Amino acid sequence: MEKFIYFFESLSIWIGRAFGWCILVLTLSVTYEVFVRYVLNAPTVWAFDMMVQMYGGLFLMAGAYALAQDAHVRGDVLYRLFPVKAQAWIDLLLYIFFFFPGMLALVWFGYEIAADSWRYKEVSWNSPARIQIYFFKSLIPLAGGLLILQGISESMRCILCIRHGKWMQRHEDVRETEEDLMKQKQEELRRKKALGKDN
Repeated sequence: MEKFIYFFESLSIWIGRAFGWCILVLTLSVTYEVFVRYVLNAPTVWAFDMMVQMYGGLFLMAGAYALAQDAHVRGDVLYRLFPVKAQAWIDLLLYIFFFFPGMLALVWFGYEIAADSWRYKEVSWNSPARIQIYFFKSLIPLAGGLLILQGISESMRCILCIRHGKWMQRHEDVRETEEDLMKQKQEELRRKKALGKDN
């Protein structure tokens, strides 16, 4: 079970990192568009559509990554006060009754949207460039499928926590600056306490 969890967690992290490069493409395209529009007075017809697709692709494909890193927003005012096994039960029930039905709907209807888009070779109507968007719409069911796989992995993590009474370690990728600062502060406090005991 642990191998399965770590395999899909690694897959989600790898895909999230790969689509993270959309940020660089997005930044460069916005910079280019601002330069040619305001300095050269020659705006492009493709920049807006490309920015929407880059941001949309990043948003869709980063969902499984965020789930693998436990980075989704959680209203945990009471949740964090519960024992670990109770947290695992709550998470497991929420995955079964809310997460999986929602993700199955995303895959089902996303597939219909993508199939229709491919059938008539849909193009964007937001700009005169008429950029093809059926490639982009294919990401909708793909993102739902990846979220389902990561959701299965998270459900298994909950089951292990219920059995053993502790959460399984996650693969670490990037951490928030706040977490690093908190760890540094805790380390400083430990050192001060150790120095105080020695004196």
